[in-house]
Amino acid sequence: MRTPQPWPVRITHWINVPALVLMAMSGLQIFIAYPHFGPAANHWNLPFDGWIPPESVRSGHGLAAGRGIHFLIGWLLVGNAVVYLVYVIASGEYRRRFFWPPRDTRSLYQTALHYLRIRRQPPTPSFYNGLQRAAYTSAMLLGILEVWSGLVVYKPVQLHALGIPLGGYDGARTVHFFGLIALVFFVIGHIVMVLLHPRSLGEMVTGGKPRE
Repeated sequence: MRTPQPWPVRITHWINVPALVLMAMSGLQIFIAYPHFGPAANHWNLPFDGWIPPESVRSGHGLAAGRGIHFLIGWLLVGNAVVYLVYVIASGEYRRRFFWPPRDTRSLYQTALHYLRIRRQPPTPSFYNGLQRAAYTSAMLLGILEVWSGLVVYKPVQLHALGIPLGGYDGARTVHFFGLIALVFFVIGHIVMVLLHPRSLGEMVTGGKPRE
């Protein structure tokens, strides 16, 4: 028997909530200093090129303040992620939280079809279904990509080699921005799933009753 949400998972989860909001808002404040993605924007006709986010979704007054908040919260998130990963790996929690294709692929499709009202029968209940595991694992990979691209933007000369796979400085900025958009969609989907399964919110607060 295990507690659905052990306390280290709950603490790191709730730290992420305000931190991600501030990270996104300060990032948009930085973006308006040069709201373009470079030559690739013209070639690919990228959306949001030249977009000026409204002040209500930005944090910090000016570029320097936005950068200060962004880097402070960024390192907080990195540290928080390290604590989470160390815990889930050391405790074995990763086995029931991370996506594993041989186990979860079928559940992923069955769950997606069920939510789309194409399949009536839901997949066999488990701690997390394949769709949830895929979403959480994808969010973690997105976080790694955001740190990678963010470091390239922060130190484009010193970390030039690290930026080559991303297309250099302009490519890293583009990846970083659209990685944020992808995380926003993940958060929206996460909120929808919580509304569909409200018990999960209570478990993330109290830990829930131990179960298989």
